[in-house]
Amino acid sequence: MPDDLSHRYQTAHRAWQLHTESCHDCTLATLGCPAGKRLFESFARLQDAYLTRLNQRRKR
Repeated sequence: MPDDLSHRYQTAHRAWQLHTESCHDCTLATLGCPAGKRLFESFARLQDAYLTRLNQRRKR
């Protein structure tokens, strides 16, 4: 069964990438609009949570 957190993290990453491809104010290096900022922050939070959980599993 796929990991739900991993799936949400990857989905958020894809959403942010798609946004940067279509938004003239955003790039992969610069967040130029409120929607881009929100998408990136969601992706970053989920990525941090996923990596934290991986690190906790490795320490066991």
